[in-house]
Amino acid sequence: MTTRTLAVVSAGLSQPSSTRMLADKLAAATAARLAEDGVEVKIVTVELRDVATDVMNNMLTGFPSPRLDAVIESVTGADGLIAVTPIFTTSYSGLFKTFFDVLDNTSLTDMPVLIGATAGTARHSLALDYAIRPMFTYLHAVVAPTSVFAASEDWGSGADTVKTLPNRIDRAAGELAALVLRSDRSSLVRDPFTLDPSFNPTGGFQAS
Repeated sequence: MTTRTLAVVSAGLSQPSSTRMLADKLAAATAARLAEDGVEVKIVTVELRDVATDVMNNMLTGFPSPRLDAVIESVTGADGLIAVTPIFTTSYSGLFKTFFDVLDNTSLTDMPVLIGATAGTARHSLALDYAIRPMFTYLHAVVAPTSVFAASEDWGSGADTVKTLPNRIDRAAGELAALVLRSDRSSLVRDPFTLDPSFNPTGGFQAS
């Protein structure tokens, strides 16, 4: 059976967290879709709150701690990524953005990505399209067409009879699974000595 690794990044701050809940549901749905195609999925979940200090120190010093380095490798080396953030002040959380700021800007090239967000009200749902999606597009990731936003009421009885949260999750998971199946990232190797046009090491990906 073919095996793929799915990295799940959750920027929730509380515990338990609705952001983590959404991330887990997206991961489970994607794994189920891939299993239908005979693909075994290894899910690696990263709670950014657990490495928040490491992320900030990396911003200040330019060097990741061993713990953060392991997290970065697990995310950038995955076959697909699910990234979910709470919405603060109409955009992604500072911790979410800072984590992706410390990644090499070529390390997510061609990465299949499913984005999600949570907030108290659906008024913040557009942040997925005007803030989060452009960030991953800048990083040259391949972002699934459907993004998933969950407001507080989405965790209730599901009064939205047109597009309930489970329906949105299932659709997005199907899109990510298809992207992972078509992706050839597993045939790429990480080369820390790759040079960008300014001749600085980028740690980008090159074909083996």
